[in-house]
Amino acid sequence: MVKVKIFGLLRMDTGLKELELEAQSVKALYPQIMAAAKAAHPGTKVKRKDIDGCIIMINGVQSKKSAALADGDTVMLMSPVRGG
Repeated sequence: MVKVKIFGLLRMDTGLKELELEAQSVKALYPQIMAAAKAAHPGTKVKRKDIDGCIIMINGVQSKKSAALADGDTVMLMSPVRGG
């Protein structure tokens, strides 16, 4: 199992804070996160691209969506913040 922590706008839009999921890579988490978001909030406007654009941290180290996961890893997904 992998612990997934969700932050920023993605948390606000999905209502999800933390999930425990089975996956071999970060990218494999995305469909499961989408399904959990739709189950929690059927009217959610979150799309795959919203998750795809997140900053990814695995066990506190910035990573890529292609990164492999091991049992017990903690993945943090953070929506990028923009402004000026």
